[in-house]
Amino acid sequence: MLASFFAWDLAMERGDAPCVRDDNLDLTYREFSDHVDAFAAQLAGRGVRAGDVVALMLPNRVELLVALMAAWRIGAVATPINPKFTSLEAEYQVTDSGAVLVVNEGQDAPPVGRPAIAVDEMQTVVPLGWQPETAAGSDVALLIYTSGSTGRPKGVMLTYDNLYYMGSALAEHLSLTEDDHCLLILPLFHVNALCISFLAPILAGGQLSITGRFSTSRFFEDVARLRPTYFSAVPAIYAMLVSQADDVTVDTSSLRFAISGAAPISKELLRHAEQRFGLTILEGYGLTEGTCVSTLSPLDGPHKLGSVGKALAGQEVGVVSEGGSLLPPGSVGEVVVRGPNVMQGYLGRREETAETVVDGWLHTGDVGHLDEDGYLTLVDRIKDVIIRGGENIYPKEIENALASHERVLEAAVVGAPHDVYGEVPVAYVVTYPDRPVAEGVLLEHLLERVTKVKLPVAIYFVDALPRNPVGKIDKPGLRTRHQPHPASS
Repeated sequence: MLASFFAWDLAMERGDAPCVRDDNLDLTYREFSDHVDAFAAQLAGRGVRAGDVVALMLPNRVELLVALMAAWRIGAVATPINPKFTSLEAEYQVTDSGAVLVVNEGQDAPPVGRPAIAVDEMQTVVPLGWQPETAAGSDVALLIYTSGSTGRPKGVMLTYDNLYYMGSALAEHLSLTEDDHCLLILPLFHVNALCISFLAPILAGGQLSITGRFSTSRFFEDVARLRPTYFSAVPAIYAMLVSQADDVTVDTSSLRFAISGAAPISKELLRHAEQRFGLTILEGYGLTEGTCVSTLSPLDGPHKLGSVGKALAGQEVGVVSEGGSLLPPGSVGEVVVRGPNVMQGYLGRREETAETVVDGWLHTGDVGHLDEDGYLTLVDRIKDVIIRGGENIYPKEIENALASHERVLEAAVVGAPHDVYGEVPVAYVVTYPDRPVAEGVLLEHLLERVTKVKLPVAIYFVDALPRNPVGKIDKPGLRTRHQPHPASS
């Protein structure tokens, strides 16, 4: 049966202890459980059954977590959708996942061709005599969408067991207790926020506060007012935080550690942030396909600058050759992961699942090496991915969108260095002969097809794309053309 880590179980233990809050709602464990049960009953009343998929297209707020656990309460599958998605992007995820219902912001939400419940219509009173369905730990609980090299997002199937393992392993690794309080600042359509900032503290009996739209001033105000004990962020956020003038007084004394993940952080930025705020920042590494974290610096133990820490308890991390053989410490190869965190697979994509999970090992597509103590250092990426401030951007998706314009013959998208975001996308475009098109026209074309964060910061028109000897586009050569983009942009 399903592991006991949900609101309805924890409410019996924690009762009136603080659980979760945002700017508009502050709930104890018992109140959160009641809200979950009430909405679960509402979903069941709308015909949602165990195994059905419920899409959650909401910004960070308490109701998103209520809806998530309400879906789980009746054994349904939740798929969070980026609330900034265009109609086309959202409709693709809803259709591919087979979602039967969408929870959204109401009239302001883009139409996706499914019945919807507006967040303001969510019930908060549990009907008398209502009884939920149950699910097994091996059942799929969460569908998180991540793009691949083809540019078509794939649904990563994570089970209840995956989530329970990840939440409990993180709670143990971070020595979380009921006294811990997480400040949640990353988007809840990613596993980072769901696992590190929500499931881990809840499993430990702690609490979380969901901050509003991120800004440096808001962050420091929330830390001083709410007194959290930790938070998880991406390097771009740390870059913004350390940009504060030295004479600005900030009170971060309640924080006992912070976590940096989703993208590599430079040694210089990590040192600066730790010294500026008196923090221990733990570097971590993982994939959505691995339910979030595979390696993380130890809270109490040696921190090796430049590494992303050691494997979480219960996981194995290895490095393999091109032939798939495990390599000894110090050898460079593809990073592979094995353990109870590995996804069930990609929804409806058996071949891609079989290529990614081989003999139980999750092939990450990242290159790195392990030292004698098991610390992992990442060297490069195999996959053609741009990481903009922790947000994965897959060039093929942008290239496909550009190619859908009638005047575009070919397009290539690569990452250019950026002082704050790490990387930003830039595009190289070949138009049909004698059919030029303005950059602004292409950007307007893209805005209808991809989220704003995926828009290239520049479009370069060229007569031909450079190619290597076997005819493939020379993307490494394109990348070398770019110097770091100004941080002020």
